[in-house]
Order: sequence, then C-alpha cells, then structure tokens
Amino acid sequence: MSTYISIQPVLHIVRAALSSIRYEGIEGGGSRVAIYVLFVIGCLCGFLLFRKNVITVRQEKGPEKVKLSIIIPARNEACNLPQLLHALKIQTLEPFEIIVVDDFSEDDTKGIAESYGVTVISNTSLPEGWTGKNWAVWNGYLHASGDLIAFLDADIRLAPRALEALVKARNKAGGVVSVVPFHYTEKFVERLALIFNVLGVFAFTSPFEKKNPKKGLYGSCILTTREDYEKIKGHEGIKSEMLDDLNLGASYRNAGIQVTNFIGRGLVSFRMYPQGIKSEVQGFGKGAVLSTSTLSPGTILLVAIWVVGLIASETFFLFINTSWALPLFIGYLLYMLQLFYFIKHVGMFGIIMPVLHVLSTLFFIFVMLYSVYQVVFLGHVSWKGRHVKVGSRRGQ
Repeated sequence: MSTYISIQPVLHIVRAALSSIRYEGIEGGGSRVAIYVLFVIGCLCGFLLFRKNVITVRQEKGPEKVKLSIIIPARNEACNLPQLLHALKIQTLEPFEIIVVDDFSEDDTKGIAESYGVTVISNTSLPEGWTGKNWAVWNGYLHASGDLIAFLDADIRLAPRALEALVKARNKAGGVVSVVPFHYTEKFVERLALIFNVLGVFAFTSPFEKKNPKKGLYGSCILTTREDYEKIKGHEGIKSEMLDDLNLGASYRNAGIQVTNFIGRGLVSFRMYPQGIKSEVQGFGKGAVLSTSTLSPGTILLVAIWVVGLIASETFFLFINTSWALPLFIGYLLYMLQLFYFIKHVGMFGIIMPVLHVLSTLFFIFVMLYSVYQVVFLGHVSWKGRHVKVGSRRGQ
C-alpha cells in the first residue's frame, strides 16, 4: 500500500479544519476549536483503523492438486444458493467437493442444492449445548474429506478466480484466513448498514488486533487446513458460542496459529439481509454488543473516538441558528468525505447514504440499543426463527 495514497485524505481533512478555524478566529472560543480538534482526531482514528488488506489475484502459477472442501450451512437460503453454487462451478480452482448442510429449511433450499449436483446433508436435531450454525458447520465437516476446508455462508458471491486467490493468500500468510466481503446492496434499507459495515472493517483490519489473543475471524468466508481445524477441535470446541467466527479465531490464536483477515473487494462479496429491515435488525443485533468484548483496548478506544466525532457532527442541524452550526457542519462534511473514501473498499452504498450518513448512524444506534435489550434483559438473541441464549444461560 502506498503511503502517499493513504495520507492524502488526511491532509485534505486537516487543511479544511485549519481553514475553518482561521475563519472563526481566536475570539470564536476554545470550545469550537476543541470541536474541530475532535473531528480531525476522529477522522485520523478512522484512517488508523482502516487497512486495505485486499486479496489480490497473483499471476504466479496457481496451487496444484488442492483437495479443497467447501462447506455451506444453509437455513432458508433458496434465494442465495443459486448464485453461490453457480460461482463455485466456474472457479479457476475447482473444489474437490461442495457440501451444503440443510439446516431445517422451510423453503426449497434442499431442492436447489440438489439440482446443482452437490452433496446435500440434512442436519440432525440440535443437541443440548450447541448453537444452530455451529452444529450445521460441524456436521458438514464430518462429511468432508479435503485437506483444505472453506466455510462459506450461502449469501457469498465469488469472482471466478476467488478460490484460487484465497488459497494463494492462505499459503502465503499461513494459518487460517477469512475475508470481510464487499457488501453489494440494492435497496435503500440495505444501505442503512453503512456505519455497521465500516465499523466491521475497522474491527477486522485494525493494527491493534494483530497481537490480540481474542482476534476473530469473519464467519462468512473462512479457509483453514484440516490439520489446524482439528488441532483446535473445530466448531465442537466453541459449540455453545453465539459468535462462532470470533471465538473460532480466538481458538486458533490460543493454539499458536496465525489468523489473517482480508477485505474481499473485487473477489468476495455478499448481499446482506435482502429480506427486509426486520432481518437486517436481527442480523446485526445478534452480535452488535457481544462482539465488542473480543476487541483490543486500542481498537475500542479509536472506534469510540471515531463514533463520538461522527455523532457530534450529525447534531449540526440542532444548532442551525447558533455559532456552533459552522464547526459542526464542517465536521459533518469531513466524515462524509471519509465515508466516500472508505466505501470504495467496503460496499456499494450509492451517493445518498454517505451524504445523509446521519440516517445510517440512527440505524446503528437503534440496533445497538436493541442488541443491549436482547443480551441484558432477555438473555437471548433472535435469528432465523431461533432464540439463542447468551452468557451463562446459553445452550439452545
């Protein structure tokens, strides 16, 4: 990554803030200067957290004789499976086997999977002490025979050279790798995920996570060797955990195995929660609060500063007729420019959402409150018709 490219947005932000401070003058008051400082530091925190660790398609000769098993847990995924299974059929690196685990779907998930000629496993009843996805993935593993294993969510979309690039990246990095997919959106409500997606990339690319013993994986796309997976006892070792991917990553780290996370722009993407706002709230809400407990203090601090600056800038409309309006509006514009820079690597959010990023922030706040309500007061989170207990009461 070029240092010159990375630092240009920072310089633009600093120049804009300094120009505005000169405009206000010293008599404008130290408080308004402090606001400018908050916005500049907040945006700098964003750039420190964001790393363009993108998987690239290398030109060297591809891996030979790779015995790669693909495992796809699927619960009511009839709308997503055709795109993924078609993409797997046209990969430059042909999978050794593709296993779809039908997790008691109420739609045509099983029939669609069978029509593509892949191995379809009907999941068995959920045993006590297991969460749904962990049990489905584990059953898929028990039927797999590959030396390499890729766990893919059903909503993943792959470019033709994605598996080839992923295997090469794992061979170079060693250990286990995962990919934060590029978020492909179609509807306005899907684009409300802007802030969540940016924060998600922060969490998985933050330099402070490199030495974090709880460093997590992104569960939508994980590639591991069978040897490493069995060393940590796989998903059986985290069978009761709601956040399977984060806890799986911690298990690898505890075993001394390297954990590396990439951004999937150009190769790995997904469309999250096309079913509507309810599934979007439940999807983000199930892990919004719990996931923060796995982050390093450095990441949490910088994320907190970035979010505080963001929310502060979005209050400018409350101070339209005051001397605070200009500095707050400048902050709003700075965050808007930074979001435009980030989304080139994070997802398709159009023009409206970065401009009106206050809408995505309000959605973020609502989901966080909903997540707190589920975890603290209900003791369970809801997802795909199941209630999954958390904390000391987990186990369903």
